Amino acid sequence: MIFTRPSADTIFATATAPGRAAISITRISGDRTQAILNRLIGQVPPERLMTLAKIISPDTKEVLDEALIVYFAKGKSYTGEDSAELHLHGGRAVTQAVAQCLLKSKARLAEPGEFTLRALLNGRMDIAQVEGLGDLIDAQTEKQRDQAMRAFRGKTSGQTNQWRDELIQCLALVETEIEFTDEAIPPDIKQRAENVLLSLHHSLLEELKGVKHAERLREGYEVAIVGLPNSGKSTLLNYLAKRDAAITSSIPGTTRDVLEVQMDLDGLPVNFLDTAGLRETQDRVEQLGISKTKERAKAADLRIFLLNRDETSLPGVIAKASDIKVIAKSDLYNDLKSFGVSGKTGQGVDTLLKLVTEKLEDSVQQVGAMINARQRVAIEQTVQCLDNAMMELTKDHGVDEIAAEEIRGAVKALETITGRIDIENVLGDIFQNFCIGK
Repeated sequence: MIFTRPSADTIFATATAPGRAAISITRISGDRTQAILNRLIGQVPPERLMTLAKIISPDTKEVLDEALIVYFAKGKSYTGEDSAELHLHGGRAVTQAVAQCLLKSKARLAEPGEFTLRALLNGRMDIAQVEGLGDLIDAQTEKQRDQAMRAFRGKTSGQTNQWRDELIQCLALVETEIEFTDEAIPPDIKQRAENVLLSLHHSLLEELKGVKHAERLREGYEVAIVGLPNSGKSTLLNYLAKRDAAITSSIPGTTRDVLEVQMDLDGLPVNFLDTAGLRETQDRVEQLGISKTKERAKAADLRIFLLNRDETSLPGVIAKASDIKVIAKSDLYNDLKSFGVSGKTGQGVDTLLKLVTEKLEDSVQQVGAMINARQRVAIEQTVQCLDNAMMELTKDHGVDEIAAEEIRGAVKALETITGRIDIENVLGDIFQNFCIGK
């Protein structure tokens, strides 16, 4: 679906979860809001003041509910339009009866995300803030909430606009060099432009490092538990999940596929992966499981190596400095000098989770202002344009006009982050997962 401008329709939707509840909030937005309020409760309440009123069916004159009503004037509401909230009692019959009255009052049911879409198209927020809002709604851990809130409150937009302003200043310097070649202009004007580009280039490269960590925080970190068959991987996963998420058996090769358990570690979203035991086997199905294990282990953000007492490595998996190596089934030993863990008794599990959290926290500290893949691509395009511009400005016989055009390209790439340009091309993707009523 392609969005271009706000519809003239007045829309409504239930903003709270469906089902039996104490309160159910129905939102209304559009030019007919005041007319609808007059029709249902006989008045338009004072702006932004909770007003207790009877909602009366225009057809039957029956009192449908006694509710709190809040009215928001055009330009001062979430959508930027005349809006209202009806704080109804939460029974399904009440909300449905009021919805029927709204339909008969020439309002229509909102599409998913349409209230926020109107806020965007009416200038109440930009695309980066909308993305932050979407992440805020989906946030399941404290760290996800914090990242989303910063974007929603304008950190992404503010940083982007700062870079854009610096690029425009740089473009002015280059165009001065182009337009006034015969005039007395400062001799260092091109060098000043180069300095701005170099500084921006460095900042954007640092941001690219951070956005990769931000994407992992949004989607959840993957921590792979790897080891030989019967090393206690599934038992450990079950202990972490506090349920029998994986089948455990003394028979080697029981785990054939990658199993996942989601956890919240001090606000970090973490998916622990139970993997097939690493060994040579003729079993074709087990071979597929081992191949998948190696792929997921290679791509994981962190690996836990469950090792036998005398092992230091695992076949087919190249160790990294970040890997956590622990002795498996530590409950079987009384004289361990190395760190061990037992999924059977829980021995060492708290220490293991603390280590995992500390290592992933290092990733969170590198998160910057950009938070998703779309924004990362825009930064990559900006960096490419800056590379091209600097090449023209610094090489012998470089063409200033080409450099200026590359700087304009960098500005346009940044503007896609906040939606100053190309807004219609991304709205469908952004709003497809929004809930009705938001």
